[in-house]
Amino acid sequence: MNLLRPRRPGDPYWMLLPTLLLLAVFFFYPLGFAFFKSFYQWDLLTEPRYVGVDNYRALIASGELWGTFATTLIFSVIVVIGAMSLGLGLALLLNRSGPLAGFLRASIFSAYVVSWVSVALLWMWVLDSQNGALSALVRGLGMQPLDWLGDPDVALYSLAGVTIWKIAGYAMVLYLAGLQDIPESLYEAASLDGAGAWQRFRNVTWPLLRPTSAFVGTTSLIASFQVFDVVRVMTQGGPVRSTTVFVYAIYEQIFMNLRVGRASALVVVFFFLLLGLTALQLWGWRDKGAE
Repeated sequence: MNLLRPRRPGDPYWMLLPTLLLLAVFFFYPLGFAFFKSFYQWDLLTEPRYVGVDNYRALIASGELWGTFATTLIFSVIVVIGAMSLGLGLALLLNRSGPLAGFLRASIFSAYVVSWVSVALLWMWVLDSQNGALSALVRGLGMQPLDWLGDPDVALYSLAGVTIWKIAGYAMVLYLAGLQDIPESLYEAASLDGAGAWQRFRNVTWPLLRPTSAFVGTTSLIASFQVFDVVRVMTQGGPVRSTTVFVYAIYEQIFMNLRVGRASALVVVFFFLLLGLTALQLWGWRDKGAE
């Protein structure tokens, strides 16, 4: 008797039904509604007016679409690389037993469970150009501190650093799980062959962590594209729109400009861009794993 075979063919679908209903109500319906409204001009006060693809044309003609996408992409690249690198480094450092390592792991991961608004308020104090802790440290080293949140050339990187600090603990936990799944016998065999620490990492650890890295990279990419709270609290998309990422641009179009149709067009473009980038990233990791 095959214990893995369901008693009735329809049983798996019944089990999936609650999740499918939640996805239908909170994901597919809102996405479909946004796609429908992207062909209308609507200010939430008057009746919607059909305008076809004019909302998409206006986004392209104004340069807002490409500017927002470039800002979001730069932000995401920094966050994904930073979170993966820092998470992996912390995992390698803390992949050991003992109360100190356990305390440090819990402390680092605690940043991930704190709300985004709390993190933003904390880092607004740290990054204050006049009285912030980071500026005081820079002055103590005899250098002139930057305007971390007020300089258009610096603000986006400051927000990326805050985001990395927030999600690095999540990446660390996933990498720790991946490291602890690697058989110790592989390291022993590599050591017997004369492999040093770097060679063991390059030829044993990193190849076996590629599935974990693909997952960490994908979730970090999605989190970076969905960032909103830190932008809203810390910079409001400024200065000079240097930190206006996709989700904040959608918020601006709806709640500040009352352009529901244009915001809906941004939602549709945002969804397909994120879907394409996620698929590209997963394909890239799979291609590397197959080499």
